Amino acid sequence: MSAVSPLAPTTFAELPSIAGVRFATAEAGIKYKNRTDVLLMVLDKGTEVAGVFTRSQCPSAPVDWCKAALTKGIARALLVNSGNANAFTGKRGRETVRLSAAMVAEVVGCRPKDVFLASTGVIGEPLDPRKFATVVADTASRAAAEPWLAAAKAIMTTDTFPKVASRQVSLGEATVTINGFAKGAGMIAPDMATMLAFVFTDAAIAAPALQTMLSAGVKESFNAITVDSDTSTSDTLLLFATGQVGPRVESARDRRLAPFRAALDSLLLDLAHQVVRDGEGARKFVAVTVEGAASDRSARRIALAIANSPLVKTAIAGEDANWGRIVMAVGKAGEPADRDKLAIWFGDTRVAVKGERDPDYSEEATSAYMKRDEIAIRVRLGLGEGQGRVWTCDLTKEYVAINGDYRS
Repeated sequence: MSAVSPLAPTTFAELPSIAGVRFATAEAGIKYKNRTDVLLMVLDKGTEVAGVFTRSQCPSAPVDWCKAALTKGIARALLVNSGNANAFTGKRGRETVRLSAAMVAEVVGCRPKDVFLASTGVIGEPLDPRKFATVVADTASRAAAEPWLAAAKAIMTTDTFPKVASRQVSLGEATVTINGFAKGAGMIAPDMATMLAFVFTDAAIAAPALQTMLSAGVKESFNAITVDSDTSTSDTLLLFATGQVGPRVESARDRRLAPFRAALDSLLLDLAHQVVRDGEGARKFVAVTVEGAASDRSARRIALAIANSPLVKTAIAGEDANWGRIVMAVGKAGEPADRDKLAIWFGDTRVAVKGERDPDYSEEATSAYMKRDEIAIRVRLGLGEGQGRVWTCDLTKEYVAINGDYRS
């Protein structure tokens, strides 16, 4: 394990228990020694579920399983492991998924298709289902309503800290709770969600409404972050509602859902930011804002070109206010841009305007700003009303070291 990221939170949110959710963790020795690597969440009858998954053309076996299971919108359990992604494992991977779902279904007392699965870790290595057989029954017997931080720790791989968030909000006359946790540090350029993230609420919300809110919520959260421009085979984000508290809501258009939707969006963004703050080797948390683009879509594409540029990211790591690399990234994005209308800011300091260096540019002031651990880059294109924002981190030598030794 690497040292804890300097961008890690100084305290972790305290997640209250959620009616209808119990869980426990175990050490199965899948890859790591002396650390938990299996998480079993047990969900009461009546729990409904929504999900979004990687759009990678090489998805993992658990992703395929979850997509099929999601059609019913019903969930009774979630089994997660770290250390092995069960991706690119062929028939053996599919058989492991089938067997592990059956094991969980037997101890929980449900159908295998009501069991959701997620795996994270090395790609291409077979995952032995016997690893689960040794721990599933005991884990189920120990399932309890807390502590949520233990659940977040069990799914970590190269993460240096667990990622958790919680919100409480009114739904009708009731107060409902939303808890979430996530993992992710490398291979982060989500094309739907992030590596693994799981959100639970005690609200009584029908699966179609959950799906509508979740699909919308990822656009400005998990789909607006990048660490290294690589999209995982295993990206999975699941939202479970146990239906234990408050009035039942069938439609996402129900006005009573407005506060819940806002709280869910806030929680998703919180978790997404924590993933970036734990980017492998990260020392800087970076917000990239593009405005005045031809369209919102164009602004997003330009922002991602900046955020994913190794030259931009290494300049930030070196605390170098090299705005020329921002110009490069804007130009290569393949979106409408006019060099002579371009303006660039680092924080509140405008460094370039109208196609050249700002006449009031101060190297000393900008260099001092670049020493901060949170950096804001803003680009104005002067072409239209389009806006977009993404979050990323710097690229350091530690990223290379972590990934050079990942399978060792």
